[in-house]
Amino acid sequence: MQYHDYYKTLEVDRTASAAEVKKSYRRLSKKFHPDHNKDPKAEDKFKEINEAYQVLGDEEKRKRYDALGSGFSHGQDFRPGAGAGGGAWQNVHFDFDSAFGGRGPGRQGPVSGGGFSDFFEMLFGGQPGSSQGFPFGENPFGPQGQPKGRDGQNTEADITISLYDAYKGATRQITLQSTGRGPDGGRRTETKTYDVKIPPGTTTGKRIRLKGQGGHGMGGGKRGDVLLRVTVADHPDFQLDGHDLRTTLPIAPWEAVLGAKVTCPTLDGEVKLTIPAGSQSGKTLRLRGKGLPKTKNESGDLHVVLQIVVPDNPDDDVTALWEQLRDKTKFDPRG
Repeated sequence: MQYHDYYKTLEVDRTASAAEVKKSYRRLSKKFHPDHNKDPKAEDKFKEINEAYQVLGDEEKRKRYDALGSGFSHGQDFRPGAGAGGGAWQNVHFDFDSAFGGRGPGRQGPVSGGGFSDFFEMLFGGQPGSSQGFPFGENPFGPQGQPKGRDGQNTEADITISLYDAYKGATRQITLQSTGRGPDGGRRTETKTYDVKIPPGTTTGKRIRLKGQGGHGMGGGKRGDVLLRVTVADHPDFQLDGHDLRTTLPIAPWEAVLGAKVTCPTLDGEVKLTIPAGSQSGKTLRLRGKGLPKTKNESGDLHVVLQIVVPDNPDDDVTALWEQLRDKTKFDPRG
């Protein structure tokens, strides 16, 4: 597989602060968002930027990635080994090309459907949920003399999806690989690819069931299931609380004092939001139905927290106007 230089993708130094990483991500994601950039390559670039931020924007993932060292070049052939965290990733039996629509083992370059690369999945993908060398469940044959006709064990693994997939729903392709014993007692390796349907409104903690893909049954017993534990990836602009969303909207002081109609981002595109006159920083406005779907006819809400932002480095004329306002008003915020 190819090494991904996430620092290069986000155009930041390895010493960049969390704030610098976030700022660069916002700039680049806006530049290459497929809704605004019609270049055929923009979507792949947008996915690469999102993947890079999922790593560098998370403190623990960034530490794990940095542990690989800086001696790799973007796109060069990469295999984890001693000193590069290989011991932690050598025995992963479930290979999920899952979170954003991977193309299975051996793919090269950006993945389709908004997805994480095989490099990302190698470092942070799902881990097997069972033990003792049987990723699809415990040894289906059990101790000698165990009765036949026993159903196979269920097993669990992890899958990470984007907030956009959680909002709109999606069908993502995963590759499931396991090594264990089959019904005849012999060891076997199975690799299968499935289309997994992610329903709109899927939240962290939900389980998606793959029927009949778990442990082998014994003596004619049916196979168990695989349960995919869902985690919705963090988003830099929206925070998820159940089916509700929360975001912070910067406004100018005069918009807060006088009121205004401003553009507000949502997961379904930008909308016009009315700022009431006299709004305070921290005031929360609610956009009904702009959260994640709960049912076919009901959705959560988007809570918009207003944040008053003052101009940076105003020129002399602007400073003079602020001084006039100071001298003419009798307002005392601490009175």
